[in-house]
Amino acid sequence: MTFVLPDAADADSPLKADELQVLRAQYEKEGHYVGVQTKFNYAWGLIKSSSRNEQQEGVRLLSDIFRNAPERRRECLYYLALGNYKLGNYAEARRYNDLLLDHEPANLQASSLRSLIDDKVAKEGMMGVAIISGVAIAAGVAGSMLFKGARRK
Repeated sequence: MTFVLPDAADADSPLKADELQVLRAQYEKEGHYVGVQTKFNYAWGLIKSSSRNEQQEGVRLLSDIFRNAPERRRECLYYLALGNYKLGNYAEARRYNDLLLDHEPANLQASSLRSLIDDKVAKEGMMGVAIISGVAIAAGVAGSMLFKGARRK
């Protein structure tokens, strides 16, 4: 069975509310006996959501599938990486994505996602450096003003 994974950009287009509701209704209908495919479909819909709470629930459901359904781990790795990326958990996103790339080095979706993760980490790292630099400059200016004020007295 071949499963085609969508491009990482696909995760930025959430399902329509009624589409997600169909997946939710099926998931809830199956209750304690929910099938792996139903759970996976619902988790996929939640990952695509623009709601952080729904994305977190999607990651939780996928983590459960990953632990309990070894035959679905490959698909779960990609979506766990994607879900964690959307949540800003870049270390976790990279970990899951790298696991997938270890098994499938030519996987274009995972390679694309790796680039997105690396770009985001680099961008946030640069923002962190800029913030720290700004704080250091402000502290230096405030310190020099205090020092000058103390010398005048």
